[in-house]
Amino acid sequence: MTRTIKLGNRVVGDGHPTYIIAEIGINHNGNLKITKEMIQAARKSGADAVKFQKRTPDLCVPPDQKAKMRETPWGYISYLDYREKVEFGEKDYAEIDRFCKELGIDWFASAWDIPSVDFLEKFEPAAFKVPSAALTDLELLKHMRGTGRPVIASTGMSTMEQIRAAVKTIGKENLLITHCTSAYPCPPEELNLRMIPKLKAEFDVPVGYSGHEVGLIPSVVAVGMGAVLVERHFTLDRAMWGSDQAASVEPVGFTRLVKYIRTTELSLGDGEKRVYDSELSSLKKLRRVGGWLSEDTR
Repeated sequence: MTRTIKLGNRVVGDGHPTYIIAEIGINHNGNLKITKEMIQAARKSGADAVKFQKRTPDLCVPPDQKAKMRETPWGYISYLDYREKVEFGEKDYAEIDRFCKELGIDWFASAWDIPSVDFLEKFEPAAFKVPSAALTDLELLKHMRGTGRPVIASTGMSTMEQIRAAVKTIGKENLLITHCTSAYPCPPEELNLRMIPKLKAEFDVPVGYSGHEVGLIPSVVAVGMGAVLVERHFTLDRAMWGSDQAASVEPVGFTRLVKYIRTTELSLGDGEKRVYDSELSSLKKLRRVGGWLSEDTR
């Protein structure tokens, strides 16, 4: 069975180019100007899509966390107030939608709650992303599936039983699963990239990789292990304020990542052994017959 899904105008899956997502998330720190600079930089780097995170803070912030105070770019404020500061409203997303269409890049968001799904649906996003933290929120999964849009489900901090329950709830049609370990940044020994072929074998749907590591190598290796989508956190400057910045990739690095992934795709080939035209001169000069080199190489 061919594992494919359509995201925007792209078919994503086995035999197709890797779909590469620059996860802006909340690295924009609530600043639309910075957001547009990030979208432009992601497009220039070769990303196929940018992704955001959409929450209804009053629903998503645990009650015992709401009043906790923290230092932020807006001063010493409560955690709930901070979460409100980094959320964009309808006017902001309308501009994001317009700008992405102008540049020719897909966009969508991780929706953390049902009102956020309804909010995003107005913009007809390329997909809905299930954040790892919400994989066990079955009502949210049903609501996403009810939109009829593609669903990308991230599997960080989840057991196989929880993943099976989520897949059963969503259904396999128009579903892509991303292997993920929810540590920021994630140490190499916990990336567990061998889960990619395991997920593909069990669920028979397209499988991608959402990486939070420092560096580029594991994300490229993930493609070699069968990931058809790669998502990495993206930032203009890792020194910017924010909890996700340290596990993010800057534009120069993201350009390299795209280049390495495209080279990896070419290198994987089709698994059929053949003698290439580029080998023929070496074949003529170096092929051993009966234990001896050909006459012109002695």
